[in-house]
Amino acid sequence: MKDQVSRRKFLGTSAIGAVGVIGAAGLASACASDKVKVSFTAPPKKADSGTPIKAALIGCGGRGTGALMNLLDAADGVEIVALADLFEDKISSCRNKLKDQKGVEVPDEKCFLGFDAYQKVLEEDINYLLIATPPHFRPEHFEAAVKARKNVFMEKPVAVDPVGARRILVAGKQAESMGLSVVAGTQRRHQWHYLEVNEYVKAGAIGDFVAGYAYWNQNKLWHVNPKAEWSEMEAMIRNWVNWMWLSGDHIVEQHVHNIDVINWFKNAHPVKAVGFGSRQRRITGDQFDNFSVDFVYDDDTHMHSMCRQINGTANNVSEFLRGTKGYTDCSRTIYNNDGTVYFETENPWPAEESAKDVIQEKYNSPYVQEHVDLVNTIRRGEQIVEAENVATSTLTAIMGRISAYTGKETTWDEMMNADLHYTPDVYDMGPVKSVPKDVPVPGDPAEE
Repeated sequence: MKDQVSRRKFLGTSAIGAVGVIGAAGLASACASDKVKVSFTAPPKKADSGTPIKAALIGCGGRGTGALMNLLDAADGVEIVALADLFEDKISSCRNKLKDQKGVEVPDEKCFLGFDAYQKVLEEDINYLLIATPPHFRPEHFEAAVKARKNVFMEKPVAVDPVGARRILVAGKQAESMGLSVVAGTQRRHQWHYLEVNEYVKAGAIGDFVAGYAYWNQNKLWHVNPKAEWSEMEAMIRNWVNWMWLSGDHIVEQHVHNIDVINWFKNAHPVKAVGFGSRQRRITGDQFDNFSVDFVYDDDTHMHSMCRQINGTANNVSEFLRGTKGYTDCSRTIYNNDGTVYFETENPWPAEESAKDVIQEKYNSPYVQEHVDLVNTIRRGEQIVEAENVATSTLTAIMGRISAYTGKETTWDEMMNADLHYTPDVYDMGPVKSVPKDVPVPGDPAEE
């Protein structure tokens, strides 16, 4: 009991030691003046020394390999124990980069291949598991990691369907009760300038929430054409970012970042959505390449969500909040309603090289910071569990996707009760059955 009382727990938050909270006097001052005052301290750039970190990676593609590099930059005393992937070339590439760039070698006998490779990794003596497989696999891998009592870093999104998102919610609660820490790849929650602006918004700088706007419009991402020697399963997984059953479509796989920011700043999730989208340019897979969704919260405020992956179109990756007293871009500046600046962080993206050096000296990349924060909870005997946050934002994006695919209003209650899941009949390198493969068409053909 004494240990439970002494353990500091930060469940569902990311600002580990980063933001000074406002005391009673500060709140009184905020109410008595036109300008709130927030104390902000830069997050630590390097994790504390302490408990050795024995890490393993499931999913050795570009993001998984990058996450390992970020972990090695975040903390000393890190050992990379094991690697797992479906494809030998992915493991080889990861091992080569670890050796060439970090001087780290992972022996052959600790590199595991196949759909069951994650189980072999979890049998190893590790206390830090990185999960960077395609999103379809994350619920199963996360559940197994929690059962094996491993602290987890997992990339976003964490599911592609309602059943998968709810599995993450349940496993996250189990992790919480077991004293494990979980950080997700929604790295804006660990990004110093988002954290600072968020503290001002929480303290009332823009007043009550009026509306939110979330954007991820960019050029085409990537695709992989199938090779004759590949099975259907291999071709799909190597091209996973273009198949809905594997990625969730780009509103879930990528745009979840921006949706998560609005949910975070508002401290709520939408209760219904009406959306639309289409497929104009995508040349592989079954996904849309643009979405527009109107999300509605339970207080009848709205978030407009827009995302697109088409070359030669206007690009915009950002978030925006409108309040009764002002508005903000969530990442740097807060404005009064008359357009004057209420508050501004240091410039996170200065043009001058000297200014860039100052920012880099002072603050981490958020991809490194999220590992600093996770390692520190392990070494300090604290706890952080982000599973609910990321699962909620993932399910928000899924709700928007389903509305766009069907043309129907979709509700949160439906998402929390739907038995919808996308699971192949069998996981092997052969034909893929019982998952969607056709491009969705909204509406009822009988009405045409």
